[in-house]
Amino acid sequence: MSRAYLVLANGQRFEGEAIGARAESIGELVFTTGMVGYLETLSDPSYAGQIIMQTFPLIGNYGVITPDLEGRPACRGYVCRELCAAPSNFRSEYELDRFLKENRIPGITGVDTRAITRLIREEGVMNAAIVYDLPADMAAIRSYSVRNAVASVSTGTVEYHAPEGKVRFRVALMDYGAKKNIIRCLLKRGCHVTVYPYNTPAEVVLASRPDGIMLSNGPGDPAENLGPIREIRKMLGQAPIFGICLGHQLTALAAGGKTYKLKYGHRGGNQPVTDLLEGRTYITSQNHGYAVDAAALPYGALLRYVNANDMSSEGIDYPALRCFTVQFHPEAASGPHDTEFLFDRFMDMMGGESLAQR
Repeated sequence: MSRAYLVLANGQRFEGEAIGARAESIGELVFTTGMVGYLETLSDPSYAGQIIMQTFPLIGNYGVITPDLEGRPACRGYVCRELCAAPSNFRSEYELDRFLKENRIPGITGVDTRAITRLIREEGVMNAAIVYDLPADMAAIRSYSVRNAVASVSTGTVEYHAPEGKVRFRVALMDYGAKKNIIRCLLKRGCHVTVYPYNTPAEVVLASRPDGIMLSNGPGDPAENLGPIREIRKMLGQAPIFGICLGHQLTALAAGGKTYKLKYGHRGGNQPVTDLLEGRTYITSQNHGYAVDAAALPYGALLRYVNANDMSSEGIDYPALRCFTVQFHPEAASGPHDTEFLFDRFMDMMGGESLAQR
């Protein structure tokens, strides 16, 4: 392996060994605390524009298993303490370094990820670069920002997915960077899923008379997505709606709420979320850098879930609009399955308008 550097926007630099694609890259450096699930992390479109750093020290020990991938990789780089060169798992197809190369993801290993994580927790998320020679000018690193992220990861065409057996409901899935397991969770419940590009007009979606509408996860600043926010506003109240992650944030903005950027975000499979209605706390999988402002909820919106660590908003109910949204990932691949029951709640919301009753 050749030498590489992780250079942070504050001027700090960490020397390590280059892995993955031979290319220099600038991105927003974020950390994720998952002990497993590096494949799902690397293939999550919500990381568009970001350099991912794993806090768990050993990465790649079970290799690459292509059926576990959640989408097309969109991250700008990858950082880990130690990369396993000889994976051992009966499902393993090849080593992770080859995956990084094939997907044009530059990376660095052998750096002190614990120290870097503590730095981000203190100073907040910051830009960084993976380079092979130390830069003389930091301007490009400091000025970088994640832009047009949703457009870069959404599907370009309408896609159709049919379940095995009888179709119970027809669901329109708005793709802002959707993870594949959202589709899997709907299919196994008997839903026919039509996936729409992020910029599809509400009139087109509603003309197909869906039993329900899913608003997917996705990357970037939610407030940047003026078009999707406008279209969601038109769909509210027209059909049952379930939003996840970015879909949660966009719904709040469409309803008149506000969002803000977290200091270092919530990323990993161990985030505690409390249900304010039932008084129960769940362990959830999360990946987001923005949150809905719980102090500025629109009229008719009820705060349902909060993060037990920092009390930020994790879920909102809109009873009059037949809509509910969550910040965490109930599809959770790879992660805890504690909250997958929310898909059943969505099924119940659609129950009065099933295909069988039409």
